[in-house]
Amino acid sequence: MKQKAYFVGAGGIGMAALERYCLSKGMEVGGYDRTPTELTDHLIAEGADIAFDDSAEAIPERFRDPSDTLVVYTPAVPDSHAGLQWFRKNGFEVVKRSRLLGDITRTSRGICFAGTHGKTTTSSMAAYILHSTPGVGCNAFLGGVLRNYDSNFLLSATSPWTVIEADEFDRSFHTLSPWIAVVTATDPDHLDIYGTEEAYLESFAHFTSLIRPGGFLVMHTGLKMAPRVADGVTVYTYGTDENAQFRAVNIRHDYGKVIFDICFPDGSVIRDFAPGVPVEVNIDNTVAAVAACWLTGEMDADIARGAMASYMGPKRRFELRWEENIPGGRVIVDDYAHHPEELRASILSMRKLYPGRKLSVAFQPHLYSRTRDFAPQFAEALSLADEVVMISLYPAREEPIPGISSKTILDLISGPEKLLIDKEDFAKTIKKRNFEILLTAGAGDLPDYIPALIKEL
Repeated sequence: MKQKAYFVGAGGIGMAALERYCLSKGMEVGGYDRTPTELTDHLIAEGADIAFDDSAEAIPERFRDPSDTLVVYTPAVPDSHAGLQWFRKNGFEVVKRSRLLGDITRTSRGICFAGTHGKTTTSSMAAYILHSTPGVGCNAFLGGVLRNYDSNFLLSATSPWTVIEADEFDRSFHTLSPWIAVVTATDPDHLDIYGTEEAYLESFAHFTSLIRPGGFLVMHTGLKMAPRVADGVTVYTYGTDENAQFRAVNIRHDYGKVIFDICFPDGSVIRDFAPGVPVEVNIDNTVAAVAACWLTGEMDADIARGAMASYMGPKRRFELRWEENIPGGRVIVDDYAHHPEELRASILSMRKLYPGRKLSVAFQPHLYSRTRDFAPQFAEALSLADEVVMISLYPAREEPIPGISSKTILDLISGPEKLLIDKEDFAKTIKKRNFEILLTAGAGDLPDYIPALIKEL
């Protein structure tokens, strides 16, 4: 690896983890991002030289030598970016962030978590278990800030294990070389990239073909994807299905807790897992994470059980943002759910956690293309709520698609009370609605408006 690294799109959470990794290796780190954030402030304080001017002239002199500087970029940065164009014209090695992650998996034992949804939670659970185990530890590159550490990056100078959230967007996970791969779900997504469900499933099949001989694949039961593994790779299934080789059994709900046992392929059982974030979907997520850790051969049952009990989850993954300090008080939970199946799971989990209470859902669609492709499925999930407040669409990297907006979904919702608002009106609108239980959902910027609501309340 070269002595210096320059990151174009340095403020992204996945990029930040790589910047911290390079800093830990003693490399000089610089980069560009569009606007300062709390995360870029932290990176600068840790030693990264980050600028907010996209011109080639703003690149510091010490990062202008192609012989000692690797340039890493995120697909979210357009090819027209002036600094990126300058690096390419002047002979620099320019790679996507996924390539750098792939290099790391080739020099360590990578535990890579892929899937339409669940990959951030499962990867952070596994990282937390390994990091909590004395003498084991791990390096971890996560897609969300793990609240136990207030970081998306864990570092170990001695551990051979690297936990990685394997992102299917732009086929990024095809650069990895896993030792253990986990596939949580293959519900179609990113059809702006893949075009068809068949192409999407083929992308996951190709990911499984990258597992190193002697390694392991752990996949949720019932996936449409047919794995394509090399000779010497052992395939396991997980879930709550009675045929799963890693499976949750004896599931109980007790005063806001979810408790269950996990059965292993060798016939052993670890009893009484109670994840610190007690939502229904975390039963499967816990089994996936524990399965991956068990396959390392270094998992301690008591430590794994204790780690899951103290696990706080990543930010924006079913995160309790506010709870009124009175019996039966109002509650606000925020979740990153931006795919119909994620949204359905979040709403059903809220129903189980708060039975008999009125459930309001504020949902901000993410991407025009995803809204176009899955509007009926989003509407079906939202129809499970008592009240839906649709927020104006968050476009992210996309240009508008004629006729597609939040109203596209709103018009298809049946049953509950529903309305459409701009995000700037979120706080005052929700306050007037006199909600009981509020779930805010989506991958956009709606969480930025929650503090104003809490202040109003």
